[in-house]
Amino acid sequence: MRAISLKLQISLNFTRRFLPKSQSEGDGAVVRRGIGRSELKSLDPFLMLDYFSVTPPAGFPDHPHRGFETVTYMLQGGITHQDFGGHKGTIRTGDVQWMTAGRGIIHSEMPAGEGTHKGLQLWINLSSKDKMVEPNYQELLSKDIPKAEKDGVEVRVIAGEAFGAHSPVYTRTPTMFLDFTLTPGAQLHQTIPESWNSFVYIIDGEGVFSIPNSSPVISHHLLVFGPGEGLSVWNKSSKPLRILLVGGQPLNEPVVQYGPFVMNTQSEIQQTFDDYKYGKNGFERGRYWKSQ
Repeated sequence: MRAISLKLQISLNFTRRFLPKSQSEGDGAVVRRGIGRSELKSLDPFLMLDYFSVTPPAGFPDHPHRGFETVTYMLQGGITHQDFGGHKGTIRTGDVQWMTAGRGIIHSEMPAGEGTHKGLQLWINLSSKDKMVEPNYQELLSKDIPKAEKDGVEVRVIAGEAFGAHSPVYTRTPTMFLDFTLTPGAQLHQTIPESWNSFVYIIDGEGVFSIPNSSPVISHHLLVFGPGEGLSVWNKSSKPLRILLVGGQPLNEPVVQYGPFVMNTQSEIQQTFDDYKYGKNGFERGRYWKSQ
């Protein structure tokens, strides 16, 4: 991630706050969609955020992508991934898969074993110059994710930097992806690059955001921050508070999205449909492939 100067600007309030409702997705899976819904179509450079819950035989069978990256962060259980290039693996609780779909990938994401499997998946847009790069994976096991602790706050640094800990993940679109846990009574003031858009997803617990005398916000809420706003949060409850803070540098480019394809123009989307249908320009290996 390229170096960028940080400027502390504590906002008096977040821009928007809402509670994503559960909806069906894939084949019998249930998601809470925070980004990519009517209230928040996108948050440049972010295209979608899902909190997913999957119990076999439900899952996300074979489907394509082009033009962006997916970040899958497991909170409980595991997901097994297969693609038409021969890549196969399982990520489990605390693990991360950062997939660059680039010019094209067809893959499946299915629960690894019995029980309920939960996690978060984020879609990050790629700039026009990066949309047709070769597909790539960066995977981090839970034990290898950099961690740091300060004043009752622990952070897992999946992308970017916090508390002096740096992630090894390379982000084509400059991005921070931080998992904070605050013990009861702890508070956090985190800077965000001044031109970036950012959001918080509350995984567990409840927190007071922006000003210390505001009303607490409970789990599964999404809080959106505008450019130039920093994050301030207090845990005034008797239980730990776990939040995901994600920020990214806006691309400021046209976005034309149709399902799992995200390009800059309608003609590029039509070309993507043709490439996928006829198995060309990145989709050659998908002609006869099916996941096992």
